[in-house]
Formats: sequence, structure tokens, C-alpha cells
Amino acid sequence: MRGVAVLQARTTSSRLPAKVMLPINGIPLAVLAARRAANTGREVVVATSDDSSDDGLAALLAAHGLVCHRGSLQNTLSRVVDALSGYSDQTIVFRLTADNVFPDGRLLDEVEEAFLTSGLSYMCCNGVPSGLPYGMSAEVTYLGLLREANNNSHDPYDHEHVTPYVIRKCGSVAFDKYRSIGKGHLRCTVDCLDDYLVVQEVFAGVDDPVSVSSFELLERLSSGRYQPVTDKAATKLVLGTAQLGISYGITNVAGKPALELSREIVKMAIVNGVSYLDTARAYGDSEIVIGRSLQGGWQGRTKVITKLSPLANCPEDAGPGIVSAFVDASVYESCVNLNSPRLDVLMLHRSSHLHDWDGAVWSSLQGHRSRGRIGELGVSVQSPVELISALACEDVAYIQMPLNILDWRWASCIPRILEAKASRKLVLHVRSAFLQGVLLSTDPCVWATANVEDAPSVMKWLKDMVQYCGRRSVLDLCVGYLSSQRWVDGVVVGVETVEQMSANINIFCEQGLTDAQLEEVEAGRPMLTEKSLNPALWRK
Repeated sequence: MRGVAVLQARTTSSRLPAKVMLPINGIPLAVLAARRAANTGREVVVATSDDSSDDGLAALLAAHGLVCHRGSLQNTLSRVVDALSGYSDQTIVFRLTADNVFPDGRLLDEVEEAFLTSGLSYMCCNGVPSGLPYGMSAEVTYLGLLREANNNSHDPYDHEHVTPYVIRKCGSVAFDKYRSIGKGHLRCTVDCLDDYLVVQEVFAGVDDPVSVSSFELLERLSSGRYQPVTDKAATKLVLGTAQLGISYGITNVAGKPALELSREIVKMAIVNGVSYLDTARAYGDSEIVIGRSLQGGWQGRTKVITKLSPLANCPEDAGPGIVSAFVDASVYESCVNLNSPRLDVLMLHRSSHLHDWDGAVWSSLQGHRSRGRIGELGVSVQSPVELISALACEDVAYIQMPLNILDWRWASCIPRILEAKASRKLVLHVRSAFLQGVLLSTDPCVWATANVEDAPSVMKWLKDMVQYCGRRSVLDLCVGYLSSQRWVDGVVVGVETVEQMSANINIFCEQGLTDAQLEEVEAGRPMLTEKSLNPALWRK
């Protein structure tokens, strides 16, 4: 028995409004998705809403001769179920969405065959488990289960996403016939304007966009824009954006990149799995650059961590009202710069502000969090003493600290870090992975600026460790060391070029150091002084 496909479509998408009506080779997205799903004879029903915002879409679908059902805008589950009111509980149902035009009838036929052969009640095709791109997607189940979900679940999440109730009851198994081709890291959904332009480019020159094979489209997609550079996500890489707002680091000679280049760097980071962008009020134009880079629908695909102004102009004897005004000004300016009504994560740039002004800064930030202006609070620390203080504050959900392969100062703090992470949500990121570029330099003058007296012996040790650990470079060694620390959730690294971004992504996707290699590194590393490990103490 061939199943029926229900294609969800609406015009009120937030990142790219009315995207389902945008043309691909002259065919509206929703129409193309429906016709491709039906190109082997499968019945397709387009389920849109009865809200006036979808009147134009419904008229468009009717003009193209497609079956259209209109139902609840907010409750997509009931809309899908009501679209199939005349069918039996045993009907096989495919759930498709109109922003995914890669799936075709032949792919759906293969998924249905695997579904029936397996005897399962739910199967999905999408992403890494299927070996197919995010957006070459479909879900298949039985109508009776969807009706059960609609009758029994009162969870808005279930209503919006249709199948979570079924997945909880029946489990989720991936259609994995093509897992070996390893294309699950690619992306072909249309969520924002850049996604639409990518899909438009893929279909450009295709004679018959309705009948072309999903796999021919996949070949075209592989070399397209905004696709990952590796088949793994660089999940521990945090993009530091100080370089995008100011000339940062003693080895920086090119200055900050132009805005268009910064946008490409940010977007490359996001499509390669970078989960956080790190910025601060004190990083020049960095917040503005990020805000502009995320325009056009990239918001929400990564978290932005920013830091409060250092409050250098706030009087030492200021009362709570004055302190709150300084905090408010910093928070609202960050919101304006980032073009966002809410800050994902806000850190104190100075750890002392946890307690300065009798705690007025922290109290003000807690107020912003309770009102939804800030998602999570954190602290940037400089020393083990500051770290221990931050760990003692239960409201601190994010901590950022300096750490590199030569930094021995934090060893005694690790048990306290692990204890805190076991008792509450705590995300810990490390910065200064290359000691502001010093570790990557072979110029003795650069090392001298960092107060390193015997630079040749330190450089030789790094070179020896590269060979011992089988790494490609000192940069690779430094990243491998940090990404191997189990208590480290992310490593903040800044770049100035797309080439550097690509190289860092590849390195962060490599395996870390082994336990034996970590032991060798930590037992034999040169002992630098605080004057070298703390850039604030370097020679001007």
C-alpha cells in the first residue's frame, strides 16, 4: 500500500517570510516540493493554515492544481491529522515540509519500502544518521499514531513538531540505506535567504526540476556555497571575534578584516558546527560586526556570548541606582549592536564585578535575566583565585578562562571545576589558546615581549612535542592539548581570514591527544612565570 504525503507549508516563517512562495526555476518552493514528492504517482496533500496570512498561498496552490487543506496555524499536528480525515488508521503517512525541495518520489518510495520491511512504526530520513543532507528529509509513520498523539498530547511542542509523541512511544530509527555516502553534514533546507540562494544555484540549469533525481541535486550541492568543509562538526571551536572588531594580538599585522570578510568568517563558522561566537562590549566594533553578519536569517543558528562593559567610568562610590544605570546602558547597547532583543549569554568582563559595589552589578544582571533580557550569566576570569570565586556562585552558568599548553596554573582548580559541573549546568570555555599568538611565533622578539627569557628552548620543546604527539604543527598541538581536556567545553580562537577559519575547523575536527601524550606534555613542559602567562604583565 503506497502511503500519502502531507506537506506542511505556511507563509509566516520568521527568518525568511513567505519563503514557500519564492521561485526555484520559476516554480514556487511549496509547489516544487509537492510535485517532486508526487513524481512517482504518490498522493500529496499540502497542509497550510486557515489564517488570513496564508490566503495567498492557498490560492497559489489551487492555481497549480494541488490538493490543499487549511487548518490550525499554531497546531500543526491537528492540521496534518485533519488533512487526512477520510483515511484509515492504517494509512502510511509521510510528513514533509515545503522548505525542503530535495526529496523526490523515488527517495520516498525507498524509504517506504524500508519502513514496511522493518516492521517499524516510525522512521526518519535526515542528516548524519541517514548519510543524507539536512533538508533531504522525510518522516514516515501510521495515521493512527498521529491521531493518538493529537488526542492525547497537550504539549505545544508536540503540536508544533507533529511527531515527538510518536517518537517517544515508538522510538526513532533512521533510514540508513545511504549512510555510507557520508553526506549528512551538508545542508539543503531553505531557512534563510542564503539557504534559498544556495538551493537556487543547485537547481540552476536543471531542465526538469520536478523530475531531477535527489541524488543528482546532491552532487551539485556538494560543491555549493555555505557547506561544511569537513564531514565532522567543530563542536569545541568557539569563534573569538575580538579580531573582527579591533587589531588584536601582538602577532596581528593585517588589522581587523573588512565587514564582508568578517561575514564570511562568521557564516563559515556556523555551517561547520561552531556553537558559540564570543565577543564583548570592549572589542571595538565586534558586536556590530556580529549583528550584521547574522542578518538575513542566521540568528538562532549559534549562540552569542558577549561581555559587560568594564565599567571603567562608574564611580567607585556609586550607589545601586547609578551602578544599575551603567549596567543597563551596556546591556541595551549590546542588544542594539547585535540586533537582538535578548542576549544569549552575558559575562562579566571583570570577575571583581561579582562583588564590587556591594554586588550591585550582579544584582542588576540577575534582574535582566529574570525579565528575559539575558538568557544565561557568566564570568570571565584571569586567575585561579577568580575562578574559585566564580565557581562558588550558583548563578554563574558560563566561565571563560585563559589556558594553553604551557599554562600550569590551573591544575589545583580542576577538582573544583568537575565538582561544580556535576552539581549544576556549567559551560567552561578557555581562551588564549596560543598565548595571543606567541606560541605560534618563531620570532625571538615576540617571545621577548612576553617576558620569555629562554625562548629557543621553549620553541624547541614545542617542536619536539609536535613530533612526539604526531601533530602537524604547533597550532595543531596546542588545539589537540586543549580539546583533550574533558572539563573544557570550548576553545575560543580568533581568526582574520577565511583560510585561517577553514584551517582551524579542520584541526578541531581531528582527534585530541592520548592520555599518555597529555601526561608527557604536562610532565615535561617548560615552566613559564606569571609575567609570561599573563599578557597584562607583558612589556609594552
